[in-house]
Amino acid sequence: MALASSIRDPDLANRAVDVAIHIGLVFLLATGCLMILRPFLPLLLWGIIVAVAVYPGYRRLKDFLGGRGGLAAVLCTVFLLALLIIPVVLLTGTLIAGIQSATAHLKDGTFTIPPPPPRVETLPVIGVPLKGLWNQASTNLNAALRTFAPQIKAVFLELLSASTGVGLTVLQFVLSILLAGVLLAYVQTGAKVSRSLANRLFGVRGPEFEEIAAGTIRSVTTGILGVAFIQSILAGIGFLVVGLPGAGLWAAGFLLAAVLQVGAFALIPAVIYVFMTASSTKAVIFLIWCVFVGAMDNVLKPLLLGRGSAVPMIVVFLGVVGGFIAMGIVGLFVGAIVLSVGYKLFLTWLVPQAATKPG
Repeated sequence: MALASSIRDPDLANRAVDVAIHIGLVFLLATGCLMILRPFLPLLLWGIIVAVAVYPGYRRLKDFLGGRGGLAAVLCTVFLLALLIIPVVLLTGTLIAGIQSATAHLKDGTFTIPPPPPRVETLPVIGVPLKGLWNQASTNLNAALRTFAPQIKAVFLELLSASTGVGLTVLQFVLSILLAGVLLAYVQTGAKVSRSLANRLFGVRGPEFEEIAAGTIRSVTTGILGVAFIQSILAGIGFLVVGLPGAGLWAAGFLLAAVLQVGAFALIPAVIYVFMTASSTKAVIFLIWCVFVGAMDNVLKPLLLGRGSAVPMIVVFLGVVGGFIAMGIVGLFVGAIVLSVGYKLFLTWLVPQAATKPG
């Protein structure tokens, strides 16, 4: 009876309607804002990630420059742009030069493919058919091209689509770096907004979770991207020393594979090619070098991936891999952050005292 009478209370009903209308309006406003910002969300997210990742270096540079934060932000931005653009320009120039040279040789009829070495036939499963195709291409290239014209066309279209996607990705990273420079220049304002948001979401433990997010971004940057970059440099040196054609492209492909945690598998085709075309001594040395490069992440990753993070390394690693599978490249960071925060929240709910201890 009391419940029925309270439901019939006009004031209570009016308040319920007002609350429902307010919630609905807030939901519509939030939805409208997300729809408007949706094209810019990846750019904003990457800008924040880059700014957080380079903030320790920015802070040291700012102190070195006597507290001139604007100049430090500009220098950091220029350095990051150079770090991105210079390899892309060099790789693009190498690729264009190779395509132009191959096209010119095809037009002149001077493009030839050397006959396969005898050891090709000894390869398991693929040895015999590979030798047959290689022989056909070396003796009558035009016939081989006509035979595989549909496959070549499909591969060309895929490469064209992939190159367009790579170009857009590079442009996105350039804009993200510029945005990161702006965020670094106004780092004090950004820090206040970040702290207010963390406090609003997590209460008195807001600073702790804010530090978890920042530490996770930095640990992923050094433990995943940093290790992949080091491996790709060493792999590229090996490619150049053995005279691998298109060493820059091989190194770029290895870098992508290393970020995706399959760098060792990307070295297998290079090793097979060297064994088929080079001397046994050179091939064995190259194999040892590739084993070293592929295995070094087992040493570097445990040292770097957990640094600066208040959660176990396995949590960060699972977040990195799972986030990439679910969301792509940006998921490397978002997945690690979400899983790390979820891990700390779970500890807080499970044993409140445990959350205050080191992860």
